[in-house]
Amino acid sequence: MAFTFFFRDTQTLEYAVKILTPEVAGRSRIRVWDAGCAMGPEPYTLAILFAEEMGNFSFKNLYISATDIDETDQFGKIIQEAVYSEEETKRIPPAIFAKYFEVVEGDPVRYRLKNLIRERIQFQKHDLLTLKPVGENYSLITCKNVLLHFQQNERIEVIKMFHKSLAPGGLFATEHTQKMPEELSHMFQQVVPDAQLFRKVEVLS
Repeated sequence: MAFTFFFRDTQTLEYAVKILTPEVAGRSRIRVWDAGCAMGPEPYTLAILFAEEMGNFSFKNLYISATDIDETDQFGKIIQEAVYSEEETKRIPPAIFAKYFEVVEGDPVRYRLKNLIRERIQFQKHDLLTLKPVGENYSLITCKNVLLHFQQNERIEVIKMFHKSLAPGGLFATEHTQKMPEELSHMFQQVVPDAQLFRKVEVLS
């Protein structure tokens, strides 16, 4: 199971959001895929970062596909409800927490994300090793909690799938400890030197 928490490794996500936002300005549909979303903190963190960077009009055109193999069959319900405990939300910057969360009525130590953020996330079960993408023309794909669990050949094939699923010039973000396999170096260009954030390079078939 993928493990993550709110505002984990935010440097990479912040880079992605700041670079992508001006590039997608004016688009009627901005597609993002968070692969290995676990119980939702990462895609919701992404949505909050986009909300902070985008204007209200552009933010309403953002659609984040959050996927996970979800062997417990619980993630969809948890993500849809978007209710998290005090422990799960303690790493969130206070100003952000106050802006985007509200106390669950009758349960003062549990907090729900506001509708503005919840509406941007759609969850579905998905096994990356099927090598079948959940969509195409994504402006950003993040996979920051899963690849380290795969064998090297599996990583290569999954990243190839991501490459096909990205829109031209789309961004791919991965775990800061995961380097791009040498075999795929011609398919991606690193965007910044201090984060595993890459731009899709078109390759001849």
